[in-house]
Amino acid sequence: MPQSPAAERDTRHLMRALDLAAEARGKTSPNPLVGAVVVKDGRTIGEGYHHRAGDPHAERMALASCSEDPAGATMYVTLEPCCHHGRTPPCTEAIVEAGIKRVVIASDDPTAKAAGRGLGILRDEGIRVDHVDGEVEEAARLLNQPFRKHARTGRPLVVFKSAMTLDGKVATAAGDSRWISNEGSRERAHYWREEADAVAVGIGTALADDPQLTARGPGAERQPRRVVFDSSARLPLESKLVQTAGDVPTIVVCTRGADRAATGRLESAGVEVIRVQGSTDSERVYAALDALGERDIQSLLLEGGPRLAGAFFDAGEIDQYYAFVAPIVAGGGRARTAVAGQGVDTIGAALRAQAVQVERIGDDVLIGARLKEW
Repeated sequence: MPQSPAAERDTRHLMRALDLAAEARGKTSPNPLVGAVVVKDGRTIGEGYHHRAGDPHAERMALASCSEDPAGATMYVTLEPCCHHGRTPPCTEAIVEAGIKRVVIASDDPTAKAAGRGLGILRDEGIRVDHVDGEVEEAARLLNQPFRKHARTGRPLVVFKSAMTLDGKVATAAGDSRWISNEGSRERAHYWREEADAVAVGIGTALADDPQLTARGPGAERQPRRVVFDSSARLPLESKLVQTAGDVPTIVVCTRGADRAATGRLESAGVEVIRVQGSTDSERVYAALDALGERDIQSLLLEGGPRLAGAFFDAGEIDQYYAFVAPIVAGGGRARTAVAGQGVDTIGAALRAQAVQVERIGDDVLIGARLKEW
């Protein structure tokens, strides 16, 4: 059914607010991405978005940019306004003080300190509040998936990335994997690292590749924390991850039974050590994600290897999957595939994506699958 002219206007202004919010992608954590637009008498008189944690929120930025008195205007905002004191004052206060007549939101705030409270305050002050649904609401939710999962579960959103051959191999039987994907695909992965709060690998990958796990794309401004799942604390002190721990925070996740002397040496070198409980790989994944969430890590880019990926899949903790498929064939029965673990017994029990996107990057094909939505 076609939208009414009023609904079309609301959608248009909210889509503009979403575009503004996306300008700060990868820069606002642990805060969400938020954009706001102020409209009066059919004219946009102010716009703003939240730039980074600690800076003014989108609503205050939009009000500060207004070209005329916003009294009587409508504010369009991608997330319901906050009503609590944090690093900045509540946005509901600013909206009331500005004399805004109507507020239109695209998505709810699932955190316990919000969850509709701000909207109730605005209504109590005589401000009309409308919540738009449909395509705009979905876009607003998808924009803040890490924030939403963390708010609801306390754990980070997990994005798994792999590069594979046409026949599904991520490394040969001898362990060689450089380079399956092309330069353009690798640049995209560096962009994802810059957006993520943390990037993770297993100890096998850390020992085989001695990676830096830093964002090295053009103009990279932000580095993720590096996480190594290393049950026995075997990460060498001479590894690049340990040697650069003073510049880029590095975390080793190990079991309670890991050697105390080994963990002590890592800690002396500047590595944070997290000891987790659990009798299975999946149980240790749950415990590790809880611990990372407590450290305000809302998004985790998982880069392998197969055993670690399998543990995350078996635990049901992969939210998005990006697969770069290169036009090469490796063959070999002992060559490694992207995901190990227990897996499923029947195809009918396999995890099915909720949404899929396909993109060409040079000769590579990037398949993006959303497995869960928060």
